[in-house]
Amino acid sequence: MKVYNTLTRQKEEFVPLEPGKVKMYVCGPTVYDYIHIGNARPYVIFDTIRRYMEYKGYEVNYVQNFTDVDDKIIKKANAEGVDSKVISERYIEEAKKDAEGLNVEPATKNPKVTEEMDEIIEMIKTLIEKGYAYEVNGSVFYDTKAFADYGKLSGKNIDDLEAGARIAVDESKKNPMDFVLWKPKKEGEPYWESPWGQGRPGWHIECSVMAKKYLGDTIDIHAGGEDLIFPHHENEIAQSEAANGKPFAKYWLHNGFINVDNKKMSKSLGNFFTLREIVEHIPYDVVRFFILSGHYRSPINFSRELMEAAGAGLDRIKNAYKSLLFMESKAQGTMTEDEKKLNEEADKFRVEFERAMDDDFNTADAVTAIFEIAKFANVNVNENSSKEFVTAIREKMLMLCNILGIKPQDELKAEQISADEVEALIAERTAAKKAKDFARADAIRDELNSKGVVIEDTRAGVRWSYK
Repeated sequence: MKVYNTLTRQKEEFVPLEPGKVKMYVCGPTVYDYIHIGNARPYVIFDTIRRYMEYKGYEVNYVQNFTDVDDKIIKKANAEGVDSKVISERYIEEAKKDAEGLNVEPATKNPKVTEEMDEIIEMIKTLIEKGYAYEVNGSVFYDTKAFADYGKLSGKNIDDLEAGARIAVDESKKNPMDFVLWKPKKEGEPYWESPWGQGRPGWHIECSVMAKKYLGDTIDIHAGGEDLIFPHHENEIAQSEAANGKPFAKYWLHNGFINVDNKKMSKSLGNFFTLREIVEHIPYDVVRFFILSGHYRSPINFSRELMEAAGAGLDRIKNAYKSLLFMESKAQGTMTEDEKKLNEEADKFRVEFERAMDDDFNTADAVTAIFEIAKFANVNVNENSSKEFVTAIREKMLMLCNILGIKPQDELKAEQISADEVEALIAERTAAKKAKDFARADAIRDELNSKGVVIEDTRAGVRWSYK
């Protein structure tokens, strides 16, 4: 399995630090509002990478933080006249709902900045003691000139950065590129006690601390959006490696941007959408499928037309799977010799799927492999197929879908009746038709329709599906 490592700017063979185990840290959202479509992409992408790692047999310790203290959180809290924690906890719960909607597996741990303050203060103290940070009037800054490798992730040269920088906002800094680790409290802001006075941490230090606490000094994978490469991830490396004296992360993975109608998403352009706004019109599973339809490192364009195309593609997969379920419910017997050969032939789709995912998690080609097995099923499975054969093909298809977090079967909604109830009513309708009680048969069809079930009479029997 090869992954593209932002640190080395090339694909590398993935070799974990410890055989059979993967330590993975993903930068999570700042919880001041509902997550937006740009947040949804790393949620889906790195969840899928984790799923594939688990499919390959790795035990994945997956940590994704919540930034629950920030200027935007404080601003919203002050506007509503509530404590900052009210805002952060509200949107942490909303983010979890969106993650569940996107079929994102829960993280092993979701640490919060406000719960890690002792460890944050300890790391800052360590950086000061080692000569990598300095305190000025209650503020603590990281001395970027003290870390020789600063810029190695982004490829940026610190002298060039300083030459192009404007006059530093804070003239107490030694160098224009130095960044804050701790800042003094302001009126109306939450604060914590520290050796440098009452205040709160800067943004970058939190991830260094949480990765160390929950995964160790050196981790296998650090991931996030490409907008985090500089300065956030660059600063994380500087902090962690200076404090711990060890390499921070072996592999750095970054997903590309999402553009909206071929333009960069921004509030000023009026093309900024929360995920919650989008799923009022487009189901969560279509959003996930859309995100997986492109390579994670490439930019993808979000538009209504492309989302509709993704929805149509997902429907092709669902319809093929639905057909397999129907055939399986009616079929009997074991595989014939011809079916055994077809079943072996169908294994090529798993091979193609793995080949795509082993090449830097190429989900676009992995999705193609699922389309191919759906097409294979439509051609080779029919009402005369054995139950064993139908089940085998369906399970192959389901396995690949599960790895990508795609649900090929719509979940039962609260107001819908169960499959057993549907089958019982269909059996009653079939009996009514045989008895030429067409009024009762029509009444059952209407009843099913009112309960969100569509039925279709075919030569192979009655097919049904939820609306």
